[in-house]
Amino acid sequence: MFGFLLWCVLFVLCWPLALLALVLWPLVWLITLPFRLLGIAVDGVFGLLRALVMLPARVLGGGR
Repeated sequence: MFGFLLWCVLFVLCWPLALLALVLWPLVWLITLPFRLLGIAVDGVFGLLRALVMLPARVLGGGR
């Protein structure tokens, strides 16, 4: 909601820039999509490595 209100203010102050941002936003979203997917994958790998490293402590009852 805040982003929409910010865009409305930009539209009132400088409508060509607001329309350009509205047109270019899907392109920017598509360009950043692979980086977000890569971030999710890297986070999953680090979670798996952390679980593997902590497994002996959990098996021996080291707590949470």
